[in-house]
Amino acid sequence: MPRVAFRLRIKAGKEAEYDAAHRSVWPALLSKLKEVGISDYSIFRRGQDLFLVMRVVHFESAWHALDNDPTNLKWQQEMANLFEPVPGLKPGERFAMMEEVFYME
Repeated sequence: MPRVAFRLRIKAGKEAEYDAAHRSVWPALLSKLKEVGISDYSIFRRGQDLFLVMRVVHFESAWHALDNDPTNLKWQQEMANLFEPVPGLKPGERFAMMEEVFYME
């Protein structure tokens, strides 16, 4: 199954709030992530920078399904005030997608 990775950035001073929210992600949201085909999902943080890695058969289809899910929409609304734009996003880009250049299983 393909792996994808992308970057996000937390607003300065919001790191502890972000970490706390992710220690208790809603079970309904976790179920929805699995339902749309996301697995092996990790989020790494260094300061304000986040690096998200997941396995997903079709990234765009999964995010389209999540865009229409009430639980995800509520979660995203609560998280929105924690984020700032990622430097270097191109016009029209939703996420700062990363290109995998090496993987060892």
